[in-house]
Amino acid sequence: MKPVVWGVLSTAKIGMEKVLPAMLSSPLVELRAIASRSTPSAQAAAKTLGIPVAYGSYEALLADPEIEAIYNPLPNHLHVPLTLQAAAAGKHVLCEKPVAMTAAEAMTLREAATQVHIEEAFMVRHHPQWQRVREWLRAGRIGTPRTVQTFFSYFNDDPGNIRNMPGIGGGALYDIGCYAVLSARHVFEAEPQRAVSLIDRDPVLGTDRTSSALLDFGGGRQATFTVSTQSCKFQRVQIVGTQGRIEIAIPFNAPQGGAMRISLDDGGAVDGSQIAHETLPQADQYRLQAEAFSRKVREQAQPTTESLDDAIAQARVIDALWQSERSNRWEPVA
Repeated sequence: MKPVVWGVLSTAKIGMEKVLPAMLSSPLVELRAIASRSTPSAQAAAKTLGIPVAYGSYEALLADPEIEAIYNPLPNHLHVPLTLQAAAAGKHVLCEKPVAMTAAEAMTLREAATQVHIEEAFMVRHHPQWQRVREWLRAGRIGTPRTVQTFFSYFNDDPGNIRNMPGIGGGALYDIGCYAVLSARHVFEAEPQRAVSLIDRDPVLGTDRTSSALLDFGGGRQATFTVSTQSCKFQRVQIVGTQGRIEIAIPFNAPQGGAMRISLDDGGAVDGSQIAHETLPQADQYRLQAEAFSRKVREQAQPTTESLDDAIAQARVIDALWQSERSNRWEPVA
């Protein structure tokens, strides 16, 4: 396959440290340019990673006729505006999660998504451990899935960090709660019908520092999660069914290029002593994500709104959780 030519908007940390090195390692990706609002910043990033071209504005990069696809890791409030600009320039867009601050905002991308490929960058979808979990679930290895429990946390109270700025989409729910929502939707292969949240906000920063939720998928299927930006570093997903349990030890930040282990418990012992472990092949979920999107650009001539519709469904759940914080009651996901 001819490599897809990519450009990157911003020198964001996640890109510099994780996504871009992974993209550079792939034969399906030609990373041509990186842009920043500061030319020296763009030049420094380009030099560090060996990217050929540095632009001192996002508009200059989008005007580059050689670039076919854009990776957009800008702060959350800029996801939709710059994705729309990129689409108007004829560029396909892989946009960091969450693709938009609200479902209504995400809907503004629907027309553009019929012209170019637009996708929310949830790299975990592409990791072999999550694909294996879905295989187990569809094969009935734990019977009927009843509950998904997720915990995801880290500690960051730096007021200068974008994750701690409420006006631009900071806070636990947008940053990591989205993974918990995605996990439940992935497991049940369905959308929740209603949601309720309990949110604790930092009195100085104003962001949600600890957010918990209960999602009702109907038919007795439930998902619960707690996410926190001011707790010790930890993450885990438990999926409990009528006949067994699946445990994912590092569900979201799987080591790049490392082999992962997932566990299957037949439920025969309350202490979990009968649990069996399976080691997955080494993988880099960021590289797999970039390659999957590049293949879509090359092989799927006519874009569809399927990927964007999934992002809109994801945003509707977050919307309901924010509404539940305000109303202090269950809210429909619609």
